[in-house]
Amino acid sequence: MTHDDFATEPVRGLPETPPEGEHILWQGRPSGWWLSWEALSLPWVAGYFAVLAVWRFGTIIDQVPLMQALTLSLPFLILGAIVCAILLVVGIIQARATVYTITNRRVAMRIGAALTVTLNLPFSQIANADLRKGRRGTGTIALDLMDDTKLSYLVCWPHVRPWRMRRPEPALRAIPDVDRVAQILSDAAETRVSIPRVARVDSNPAMAAE
Repeated sequence: MTHDDFATEPVRGLPETPPEGEHILWQGRPSGWWLSWEALSLPWVAGYFAVLAVWRFGTIIDQVPLMQALTLSLPFLILGAIVCAILLVVGIIQARATVYTITNRRVAMRIGAALTVTLNLPFSQIANADLRKGRRGTGTIALDLMDDTKLSYLVCWPHVRPWRMRRPEPALRAIPDVDRVAQILSDAAETRVSIPRVARVDSNPAMAAE
């Protein structure tokens, strides 16, 4: 299910060479900007510091001249810009360290910038896939796993559906051209599920003699 990915990857984004009959249909990574925007709450952080600056300005405007009030409010905006820049850098680093892979048998997610792990999610363990569209063609595909599949929310974050901590849902987050990727995933999963499975039963020699 999970794999500590310290060794050199034989195939980009996968912990091992795919077995015979398995082939890659799509590979990609999140958009660094939109990952920061959605997963790291960039607009909320920016809005928080903007509110602090406005509040500071409003509390002193009747006590000091206009320019001085603006000057005393400016540090909140500067601090907010620094924090937002840090979040953006973290989002870009996370995106660059990530490789999402869809094959004809599974979804693989190589995630983590400091501690890299790979999640191998066969289609047989995926109950549903939920598509949430974002802006400019980006979006997130969350994978609802079977009840017996256990994952850590903290290990998967930010590549996980927000606030689903009891039953974490790994997610392909902030991916460009999400409609095409969702269609590839849907077609691959349906094809895999529809493949008939033939059970091999050894004949009983004693019965065959009768």
